[in-house]
Amino acid sequence: MIELQKLCKRFPQNSGQPVNAVSDVDLVVPEGKICVLLGPSGCGKTTTLKMINRLIEPSSGKVLFQGKDTADMDPVALRRRFGYVIQQIGLFPNLTIEDNIMLVPRLLGWDKKKRHTRACELMEMVALDPKRYLQRYPRAMSGGQQQRIGVIRALAADAPVLLMDEPFGAVDPINRGQIQDDFLAMQRSLGKTVLMVSHDIDEAIKLGDLIAVFRQGRIVQCATADEILANPADDFVASFVGQDRTLKRLLLVQASQVAGIKQTLTATLDSTLSTIFGVMDDNDLLHLTVVDKQGLPLGYIRRRDAKIGKGTCQDHLLPIPITSLADDNLRVVLSRLYEHNMTWMPVVDAQGCYSGEVSQDYIADYLNSGITSTPPIDLIPADKEPAANVAQAAPTHN
Repeated sequence: MIELQKLCKRFPQNSGQPVNAVSDVDLVVPEGKICVLLGPSGCGKTTTLKMINRLIEPSSGKVLFQGKDTADMDPVALRRRFGYVIQQIGLFPNLTIEDNIMLVPRLLGWDKKKRHTRACELMEMVALDPKRYLQRYPRAMSGGQQQRIGVIRALAADAPVLLMDEPFGAVDPINRGQIQDDFLAMQRSLGKTVLMVSHDIDEAIKLGDLIAVFRQGRIVQCATADEILANPADDFVASFVGQDRTLKRLLLVQASQVAGIKQTLTATLDSTLSTIFGVMDDNDLLHLTVVDKQGLPLGYIRRRDAKIGKGTCQDHLLPIPITSLADDNLRVVLSRLYEHNMTWMPVVDAQGCYSGEVSQDYIADYLNSGITSTPPIDLIPADKEPAANVAQAAPTHN
């Protein structure tokens, strides 16, 4: 959808020596993805964003929109293809909320009924009652509510690309989290291509499919959040994302990904303890999950009970107090393990079938291994082979 090629911006100075605000930026943003331009203040993020819709003209390089050079397009027509959201919101105080939202569609000639219908749809997306709020003025709304209006105003004309410059930076932390959640819900429904400027690593991790880390006008690393946290390109990136970057990954890694790096072994109710102990001894296991014929977990056997060697699993079956869903993130998993004073628990799929297990040791091994979740295929350069998908569960052996 958007491609930047060797994009540069030089600003003249009184001294006569121009300053390079942006230098040789290359970036590809696939359709329907959120790309966060991340970095400290003054590193060129906002300048890059404004060059995309030609609010600032590049000094050199190209911006391609749907494969076409934007330098060959009419600037006004180009900007109609982009929604734009800024930190200061910029609502007009003398216009109602409906008129603020529908400003661009009105300029485009939409009739009143169509504008009203669209305004109601957008208000409902951010959980604001149209009947209650559309005829109010901005001063009658909270800062968080105004920020929501600023976001949906950029969506009013249904532009395919949304440009956002620190859109939630002025909102208090409690409201910011809710607005981010609202935005992600809208994105799942609408599938816009989004470029967002931020200096907040937690926001970038939460929202970004792709993160481009800027330093002094250049991109020093561009990858998924998990890749940046697991394998920062240099000391600057490592320092910027924080010393707790391993803990930040807990939100990005799913239980199935950890379970998938270990061989999945199970038993059945009629499995003999002597057989089970041999399996546990060969694989250095302290327990083994017992499943039924459909693969549903029934309980587990402890190594010390299997060592007795008499009877079947049914005779020494212990209940499983907790399980994890395959798509639970590791933060949820660890929270539940600590809550129940457990060191491990089974992972089940949407049908409740056993698909492996997670443990405190498995999680530590995964986070320290350098393995990252496989990025979406359209984020991988065409000349590179995708990494092996480590998230797939290993075969089950009964």
